[in-house]
Amino acid sequence: MIHAFKFKESYIAMDVESGAVHVLDKMAYDCITSENPYELPYRREEISEVLSEIEELKKAGALAAPAPEPFEIGDVETQPIKSMCLHVAHDCNLRCKYCFAGTGEYSGQRSLMSREVAKAALDFLMISSKNRHNLEVDFFGGEPLLNMDVVRFCVEYGRELEKKYNKKINFTMTTNGVALTDEISDWLNENMHNIVISLDGRREVHDSMRPTANGKSSYDITLQNAKKLIAKRGDGEYYIRGTYTCENLDFAEDVLELYRQGFKHISVEPVVLSEDSPYALKEEHLERIVAEYERLAEIITEDAKAGGDLHFFHFNIDLSHGPCLKRRVKGCGAGFEYVAISPTGEIYPCHQFVGDEDFRMGSVLSGEFNKKMQADFMKCSIFTKEKCRDCFAKYFCSGGCAANAQHYNGSIYKPHELTCAILKKRTECAIGIITELKGE
Repeated sequence: MIHAFKFKESYIAMDVESGAVHVLDKMAYDCITSENPYELPYRREEISEVLSEIEELKKAGALAAPAPEPFEIGDVETQPIKSMCLHVAHDCNLRCKYCFAGTGEYSGQRSLMSREVAKAALDFLMISSKNRHNLEVDFFGGEPLLNMDVVRFCVEYGRELEKKYNKKINFTMTTNGVALTDEISDWLNENMHNIVISLDGRREVHDSMRPTANGKSSYDITLQNAKKLIAKRGDGEYYIRGTYTCENLDFAEDVLELYRQGFKHISVEPVVLSEDSPYALKEEHLERIVAEYERLAEIITEDAKAGGDLHFFHFNIDLSHGPCLKRRVKGCGAGFEYVAISPTGEIYPCHQFVGDEDFRMGSVLSGEFNKKMQADFMKCSIFTKEKCRDCFAKYFCSGGCAANAQHYNGSIYKPHELTCAILKKRTECAIGIITELKGE
């Protein structure tokens, strides 16, 4: 499969299966994209020469390479669980209008995870990870800073388990940053492998969506707390994570504002809400969204040429040393190598399924675990999703988010169409940026 597109003034052809990317001249681009090249307004001998070069690339496996035969992702009996999202708090000090978790309580009661549940969850991870050495635990909510006692306990207990089981745990945290203090920031910088702080960009955008529980602005405290934490973080990994809705379709301005505030690692994500939400992104917004990603790609390209260091999460792809084929096929691993644990110890396929009883997989307290559901999620790959088979971006998104597919299309095997369209554009932009910079 060949996908040809234009980025700025460059003509690009990507061979989907081999991963090869070719920068073309206009005539070669026209020949590749035309059903009848000899009808193009070029001299016949020039067209023949281009078509001959195209055939050579095909013979070399760098163009129109064959797709791999579908293969099983793994065996559920030997599949390790390597990542865990610990919902240490189903409560929050913000009342974000687009929150998929019902402002923190996940449509249930506001609650905090106990040490007992946290201990059982980490024990479950140690056993379920089998021979896997490197593991990941993300503190999530709601707002995890509301339960720092259990967060600290988890890290301390986790370090004991590392020695006992000869494993390594990378702890991470996703936080809104409101409850950060200097002492907590120092502790997080010492103990968290990665920190994600939610900040939507411009003051008016952030405050319109992310008020405090008493309806006040959260922008200044989040911004200042994030700045102080990251100033002390050194080379430690972090992301400032924003969300855009239909009310800020000019989201490149939010990326720029975060960059102006001194943040270098930025992710601004599209909100995914049902169409009856006043903040939902819809098909009617797609043209504007596509144009905005193009604008953002141009901004980042020019910044890089000028020696800048703006890193936008969704434009960060590696064309030469990316994930192996198995990883590209299976995606994030939700439900079979990644699970989420609720404050009461219930197991779900990922953080976005928490609270959905149809997707309750078991409990770390009782030891119950639904292997059949794990096997169902393991089967969910680009090989089993009909819409993914002929998509040029399939190896970059790996079939998309299973939770979005289920919530909006009623099946983990049916990707969310609008999200797919957005991801395709981001993929083109990411490839375009790489080719533009390599051509310098």
